[in-house]
Amino acid sequence: MGGATGLALLALLALSFYWSRAPELFDVRENAAAFAASHQHRVVVGTTMTATLIRVTGTLLDKPGGYLSNDIGPPGVLLDNMPNWEFGVLTQVRDLSKAMRETLARSQSQSSEDEDLKLAEPQFSFDSESWILPPSEGEYRQGIGRLESYARRLADPQRADAQFYARSDNLRYWLGTVESRLGSLSQRLSASVGRTRINTDLAGDSAAQQSTGTPREFDVKTPWLEIDDVFYEARGSAWALIQFLRAVEVEFADVLEKKNALVSLRQIIRELEATQEPMWSPMVLNGTGFGLLANHSLVMANYISRANAALIDLRALLSSG
Repeated sequence: MGGATGLALLALLALSFYWSRAPELFDVRENAAAFAASHQHRVVVGTTMTATLIRVTGTLLDKPGGYLSNDIGPPGVLLDNMPNWEFGVLTQVRDLSKAMRETLARSQSQSSEDEDLKLAEPQFSFDSESWILPPSEGEYRQGIGRLESYARRLADPQRADAQFYARSDNLRYWLGTVESRLGSLSQRLSASVGRTRINTDLAGDSAAQQSTGTPREFDVKTPWLEIDDVFYEARGSAWALIQFLRAVEVEFADVLEKKNALVSLRQIIRELEATQEPMWSPMVLNGTGFGLLANHSLVMANYISRANAALIDLRALLSSG
C-alpha cells in the first residue's frame, strides 16, 4: 500500500515538472505559411501577426497540461509558476488583440471596427480563472475562431472589409502599451529587495494634481511569497512579446527600413530572448543586490529594463519623419 502511494506521488511530481516547462519559441514565418496553407489561402499583410496571435493563444490551451490557471484538481491546482506564466502571456494577448481592434485593422479613428476583432477582444478579456459556466478555455477558443475568420477575410481578394494597416502610427500605438507593461514589470521585479523611493508621480508639471495626497518617500517591497509569481509572469510576458515582435519585423519591414529602426527592434528581441534562458535553480532566489546568493528577479529586471529602454528609442524613431 505504501509503495503504491509512493509511486503515485512520484508520478504526480514528475507530471508537475513536465507541465511546468515553458513551451519552445517558434518561427513566425513558418507558422504563418503553415496557417495559410491549412486554411487554403495566401499570406498577405497581417497574416503573420494574426497567425502568431492565434498560435500564442492556442499554446496556452494546448501545451502539456493544457490551461492550468483555472484547474481545481491536482496536480494543476498545486502548481504556481505556470499559472503566473500563463497570465503574463494572456496579458500580452489581450493588449495585442485590443490594438488590432482599435488601430491595426482601422485606417482612421473614425473608421468602423472589424466585426471579428470586435468580438475576439472581449473573449480574451474573459476571467482567466473561471473553470465552469463557462470555462476560460471555451471563451479563448471562441476568440481564436474569430481571429481565424478575420485572417481568412484578410486573404480573400473579393473581400475588402478586412484590412491590416502596417503603418508607423499604428505600430507606435501598440508599442506604447508594451512600454507601459514592461515598465511595470521592471518596477515589480526590482522591488524584490525592497527600496525607499522618492515620489515622482507629479514630476515634470508644476500644475499637476492628484486625487489624494501621498508621501514624498515610500517603501516598495514585493512580499516574499509573491516574488516567484512576478518572476514567472514576466517570463511569460516576455515569451509572448518575442513572438509578437518577430511578427512585427515581418509585417512592418518596409516601415522599419524607412525609419532605420530595424536594428532597434532586433535589439529589443535579443534582450527579451535572454529572459528565456533555462532556470538552473529549483526556486527563484532572492539574494540582496551584492550578496552571496543570486537575485533572479533583479537579473530579469535588468533584461526587461534594457528591452524597455530600446523600445522607447524605437518609438522615437517611428515618430520621426
